[in-house]
Amino acid sequence: MNLELQTTNLTNDIKNLIASAQEKAIRTVDYQRVLLYWNIGKRIFEEVQGGEARAEYGKSIIKNLSSELEPVYGSGYGVRQLELMRQFYRIFPIANTLYSQLNWSQYKLLIRLEDDVKREFYIAESVKNLWSKRDLERQINSSLYERLLLSSDKKSVLEVAKNERLPQNPSEIIKDPMVLEFLGLEKKSAYYEKDLESAIISHLQEFILELGNGFSFVSRQKRLHIDGDDFFVDLVFYNRLLQCFVIFEIKTHKLTHQDIGQLQMYVNYFDRVEKQDFENPTIGVLLCADKNDTVVKYTLPQNNQTILASKYQLYLPSEEELVKELYKELREIKMVEGEK
Repeated sequence: MNLELQTTNLTNDIKNLIASAQEKAIRTVDYQRVLLYWNIGKRIFEEVQGGEARAEYGKSIIKNLSSELEPVYGSGYGVRQLELMRQFYRIFPIANTLYSQLNWSQYKLLIRLEDDVKREFYIAESVKNLWSKRDLERQINSSLYERLLLSSDKKSVLEVAKNERLPQNPSEIIKDPMVLEFLGLEKKSAYYEKDLESAIISHLQEFILELGNGFSFVSRQKRLHIDGDDFFVDLVFYNRLLQCFVIFEIKTHKLTHQDIGQLQMYVNYFDRVEKQDFENPTIGVLLCADKNDTVVKYTLPQNNQTILASKYQLYLPSEEELVKELYKELREIKMVEGEK
């Protein structure tokens, strides 16, 4: 090994050591800040709880405290921030349940969540996937938890998030709808499929984050040569949790039974040619602008577990839209159970 190569390797090793130490130092400082705010919140909470006429007394205490601290320590000790610290302790009263992987900015987002199970879900996903504050905020704003509830129940969603069990079927991982606001596409009545596919490839990291746990990219426009004819699968991924290929076909129109048949052929090909014996059956996902759930239901066999249809949205859904979708899903489940 020549001197120049040795120097390069040594330099890279030291750069990695420095970067690792800096990252650990930042995490340590962030965690100490979290503990500081927890202790301040604890002290305020205990003082307020010990007083009479607690609501008014609490407001006065925090206001007076802020007037003393803010001129010395800055805006981080304003009334609003001190109230957040008090809420922080109230929601997380046990210090050793705090996570060193989460910083104060993330905890401030979590404090605002009123549903305990929802909060547990986002904590588990943040820790497991090393989400940044921006990632966590995006997932909350895109209602990830509610979208997963459309195909599962609270208990199952939380168990999968906390690694207490592996997902039992694709619907526990594949979201419907998928929110693709990060593509930055303008709202138009229609798109070419190649344009949507190209936008996804350009934002592949964000798309994988939207897909969720265990996904890795395999190929784009995968060529299948079948008896002299060529076919091309839009996107191919692999999911290590489900241990199977997950192939995506993009349709910018309303889903048809022909689309489902085409995807079924691709799934069959992967199962018979690409899949190894130790792997699970391939999953096919039709990512479409719109779908008729009844058409999907009657096109596929009753025991179907490998073909799913998911609508994409190019904007963040409102809470009202998700509630509407959730009730719609519950009605369809009841109808299916009534037919059995």
